Amino acid sequence: MSDHSHAAAHEEDHTGPVKNPKQLLMAVFFSFVIPIFIIIGLVYYVTSASKPAAGTVNMEKSVSERIQKVGAVEIRDANREMKTGEEVFKAQCTTCHLNGAAGAPKFGDAAAWGPRIKTGFDALWNSALKGKNAMGAQGGGDFADYEIARAVVYMANAGGAKFPEPAKPVVEAAK
Repeated sequence: MSDHSHAAAHEEDHTGPVKNPKQLLMAVFFSFVIPIFIIIGLVYYVTSASKPAAGTVNMEKSVSERIQKVGAVEIRDANREMKTGEEVFKAQCTTCHLNGAAGAPKFGDAAAWGPRIKTGFDALWNSALKGKNAMGAQGGGDFADYEIARAVVYMANAGGAKFPEPAKPVVEAAK
């Protein structure tokens, strides 16, 4: 006869591939993770295939953007009305100089403006035109040098300076 008992034979017939709880957890984990990665991969594959190639949607526009000239000429009206220092300040300078952002001296703060005023108008004007520290050239604006000079005088005088209003540049008439 056989050495195996009926209970031992019955138990061998009913055992599966999972032998312990660790294997059970791994099987459950991979039965959820693998399908999710497969779904993500399929979604990525389907959505990436529908993108048009660069420059194929509007060929004329894309070609003109790629071959545009390096520089551009902008013609301004030399006889336009120049903005006052206060107008330039309100349009460009208030963002930083009203609240002291990025180390900018606050408008009207004599203690902050004092050391700057001692350097003189030309140094302040040069800093405003070319930029200094976190401030970009003209504070990121697009004004004439004369308008920037008026804004510098307006802000410095509010901080205790006694700078005179800059002289308006003379425009030579074409002959």
